Formats: sequence, structure tokens, C-alpha cells
Amino acid sequence: MSINQALAERLTLIAKMQELLGMDRFRAISNERAARTIEGLSFDIATLADKRDELLKLEGIGPRIADKIIEFIATGRMAELDELRAQVPPGVVELLSIPGLGPKTAAVLWKQGGVTDLAGLKRLIASGDILKLPRMGEKSVERLKEAIALAEAGSRRLPLGLALPVALRFVERLGKVPGVEQVAYAGSLRRGKDTIGDIDILVSTEDPRTASEAFRGMPEVRQVLAAGETRSSVIAAVSPELGRWELEGREGDEAPAHSGPTVQVDLRVVPRESWGAALLYFTGSKEHNIELRERALSMGLTLNEYGLFPEDGATDEPPQKRGIKPVASATEEEVYHRLGLAWIPPEMRENQGEIRWAQAAFEKAAAGSRRTAARAGSGSASRGRKTVSAAGKAPEPHDEAGLVRIGDIRAELHAHTTASDGSMSIADLAEAARRRGFHTIAVTDHSRSSAIANGLSIERLEVHIDAVRRAAAATRGITILAGSEVDILADGKLDYPDKVLKQLDVVVASPHTALAQDPAAATERLLRAIANPYVHILGHPTGRLINRRAGLSPDMAKVIAAAKQHNVALEINAHWLRLDLRDTHVRAAVEAGCLIAIDCDVHAPEDFDNITFGVLTARRGWLRPEQCINCWDADRLHAWLRNKGR
Repeated sequence: MSINQALAERLTLIAKMQELLGMDRFRAISNERAARTIEGLSFDIATLADKRDELLKLEGIGPRIADKIIEFIATGRMAELDELRAQVPPGVVELLSIPGLGPKTAAVLWKQGGVTDLAGLKRLIASGDILKLPRMGEKSVERLKEAIALAEAGSRRLPLGLALPVALRFVERLGKVPGVEQVAYAGSLRRGKDTIGDIDILVSTEDPRTASEAFRGMPEVRQVLAAGETRSSVIAAVSPELGRWELEGREGDEAPAHSGPTVQVDLRVVPRESWGAALLYFTGSKEHNIELRERALSMGLTLNEYGLFPEDGATDEPPQKRGIKPVASATEEEVYHRLGLAWIPPEMRENQGEIRWAQAAFEKAAAGSRRTAARAGSGSASRGRKTVSAAGKAPEPHDEAGLVRIGDIRAELHAHTTASDGSMSIADLAEAARRRGFHTIAVTDHSRSSAIANGLSIERLEVHIDAVRRAAAATRGITILAGSEVDILADGKLDYPDKVLKQLDVVVASPHTALAQDPAAATERLLRAIANPYVHILGHPTGRLINRRAGLSPDMAKVIAAAKQHNVALEINAHWLRLDLRDTHVRAAVEAGCLIAIDCDVHAPEDFDNITFGVLTARRGWLRPEQCINCWDADRLHAWLRNKGR
């Protein structure tokens, strides 16, 4: 664990304990803000251990926090944290991981209900004694029970943003093992689902034993569940440096380096000639595979992980064991084509109409090929066998679906600077976006109600707008826009009046508080915000945090219809803890013809990398570039921003 990560975790833990003990809220906010600053640094903060004046120049680092940083770097401990730990049972802090359970409620449960861990909370609920406590009516208890169930379900699934780096590390190393010809991850991870139950890795090699032994000997492996030449399963550690994961184990400062979340990783070694069929089978989904098998049977064929075979009616052994040759197996594309289907992008494989789409696309392409061949007076073109890179990202066949790709993204329209809770200056943010090849970056720091994020008062915002305009005039190669992420208040009003909003190039309206509203109130709240003529983008519309907070449950059909009516783009917030809009909402918005934004909600340089997860979610919703405002050229995007609803 890096010193930055360790410091950020401890400052966050101090803030949580201070809130549980009812201490000064502003001290807790200061620690949280300092933790975010340290977490987002691009350098090792230990280099400033003997430069206190330089430490104090960092955003959110005051004298007291600087002293704690220096103390931890020198000794590996924080006296303040030790004192707080002596007062707060570790299980009480862990209760804060339950979605919607805040410090005040946790403190009541602990101090007045005697709850010191999750097991104690469950007992208190079961006995009914919880209803005797303040803040605990029947509705509150029902919501709490649902939140506990959500937290426990979440503990069994890993967020996409933590699973993908683990898979890529396994795939990269396996790709370097002598004899390995092809390697890729499959399963729900390849389909881009927001949470992952386990990770599936496929390898083709002439030396299964060497590949399997290398897999089981990876540094991340904590336990071997099954060992064989063609099948192995392990439990692997998820490094907290792969994402913003808080370690709050009972071990405290003495926690071993491999503590924290884990995930099961399964390896399957497959024959070279069966690679495509195996990749198709193990990518899934189950429902998609069932549809393909039924289609195969209707065509006199049988499909399994070894290939597409002629159906001969035998049931005693699989066709590959009886020496039957497959009619297609080496690539996914040839299996799909032999079934009369266009190749289907993995993200679409959920049995949600993609088979019908693929049949129509195949027939259209076939008709076009026949016309071309007739004009040319010659026959068909051959297709070579695809390979899979050691980086785990297969060079996919031609995608007739035309779904959005990472390379299509040309602008970032939701980003924060040091003016609120970001770690970059305006100039640094613009340069980072320019290096990504973007033509536009929008500076959208938080509005005044987001006190915890150092939201800008109207006076500060006006000064900030001037600073953005000056930076834009002095910068070449990228357009810098002045915007704001404006809080949608509980009643649907926006955090700034219209006379302020009209000064902005981009308004991202987002809900941050009152996220337990009933669905009707949540719907009206979002509809009122969408109807404001100065709103361009509805940011992370439900406010969910994956595995941590359910967020709002508005009537998304009404929200989508309103966004379409008012020409407002709905945001896919690409941070892997949000992915909000979620995939099902994206699909509904796409079908309605609603505009979509894919934004990284940038707070630090590495946040730009979250575009991977946003694009995966967009592809799961069948989004194409023409419907995504971040894919438009500069002239079209800027004209829309100027003229939207005005």
C-alpha cells in the first residue's frame, strides 16, 4: 500500500470516528477533504516529510493535519487515531458501510442500543427493540433492513472498476508464459457488468500444465481452490491501490499488506481450434447462450464450448469426443456467421433483442456482399483467424452495431478543480484533457450547497468564471468552458438562481442529498430540474454508489421523456462506483432518442481513465456515437451548448 493511500485511509477513518463521537463536524470535514487531496496526488507525499511549508500549500492541508502527516511518515502511527480507536469499537465504524446508515444513526444504535457490530444490529432488529430508539420508526427500520441486504449482497460481488485491473494483471502475466498462444478474460467482466461475481480467464496453449501452474502461482493468489491442467480456481487479493477502497479491518495499523477484498478467479485452458467457441460460451450470458443453442438446433446443429457441430441425434457422448468435426469453432465471428448472425459485441449479449438485431444485420450485410460481388463479377472474401492480445482486449471483429468506443470520446463535460474538491488547477486540467486528444473540457466545480466538497458561493463562482475565461483565452489546442455541477435541492430547485446559471457555458445538475426520497418525490424533483432552460446535463441521476448506496428510484420513463422534450442530456457518470445512468436506463434513453453524456467526473488526473467503465456501460445500453454529445465535433457540441432550450 502506498503512503498516500495509507494516509488517506487513516484520515478518513479519523473523520468517521469524530462524527460517531459527535465531535466538531468541521474537523471531520477537514480530515475528509485532506484525505481526498492526498489520495489524488500524483507524487509520494513522503517526499514532503521535512518540508512542512510545502505540505501547507496543498489544498485542504492545515497545520494540524500537516503534523499528523509528518507524524505518520516518521512513526507509522497517528496518536489521534489511536485515541479515537480506544473510544469507538471497530464494528461500529464498519456499520457505516451499510448504505444510508450515517454517523448520527450509527451513534444512536451504539450508544443507546448497545450495537457494536452488524451481528448486534441484526439482533436488535429481530427483537423489535430497535423501535424504542430515537430516529427508528417502522419505515426507517424497513429501509435499514433493505440496506443491510444490499450491503451483504454487494460484499459478494466486486465493482467492475476493481475487478478489471485484477483480470488485466492475470492476463498480462499469462500472456508472457512460454507456450501460451491466446489469453483473454471472459464472463460478466467482458460483458461490462457493473459488478462481478468472479473472474473467468481463458488460455489456449500446447502446454496446459505450465500455464496452469503459472496461474496458480500469481502474486495475488491467496488460496488455491482447485488445481488441474485445464481447470484451476483461486482466491485473489484485490489491491486497494487499484481503486478507492477503504480498508477498515480490525487489524488496524498492523493489517497485513494482503488484507482487503478478494475475488475468485477461474482459469480454463482450451484447445486452439476451439478458442472462438469457448470465448463465446464463457462470455455468456447464460440466457444469450441458450438462445444460440436453440437457434443451432433449429438449423440441425449443436453448439457447446468446443464448437458448432452437425446434430446427429447421438446423446451418449459430446460430439467432440466422438471425433465429429465442428463446422465453426476457431473464432466467435465464424460461429455467429454460421448461425446466420452478425458478430454481437459482448456488452449486448443479455438476450435483450440482440439475436434479432444480429440476424437482420447479417442479412443486410449478406445482401450488400451479393450486390458488390455481382458488380465486381467475383466471389467472396476470406476472413483470417482472429487472435487475442496478452493485454486481454481481443481485437474484435467488425462491429456492425456501431456502438460507441473509447476513441469516439472527444470532450469531458464534468470536471472539478482545486476551486472545489478537485486536485488540479484549471490549466492542469485542460492540459490533461488536451493530452487525451479532447477538443473541449468543461470546468464544473461544485455549487454552494455542497459544503463538504467546498462548493462555491455565488461570489466565488463569479471570480472562478473569470479565472476560467482567462485560462481559456491563454490556452491553445483545447476549448475550456466555464460551468458548474449544480446541486438539485430536495424540492427540485437548483442551487443557483437563473441569473447566475445563464452566465455558464455548461450546467450539470446533479442530486447529492436527500437520496432516500420516495419515488414520486424523486421523480418530481428531477423533472423540475430538467425543465430549467439553463440545464444541459442531468448528472448521475439516481445518486447511487454501487454496493454502498441505492440512491433515488425515480420513474425513469418520465425522466427520459422530459429530458428528450427539453433537449437535456442524461449523464453516464463513468466513475466505477457510480455508473449512473446504469445500463438499463441507458438502453431506455437510447430507444427514446434521448441525448447521452459520458463523463468521468474528473477530480484527479487518473479519473480520466474511468472512461473505460462509462463506455462499457454505454455499450451495454446500445449507445452509438451520434447520440452521445461527448462524441460530437467541437462545432456541433458548442452550438448545442449555446442554443439548448434558449
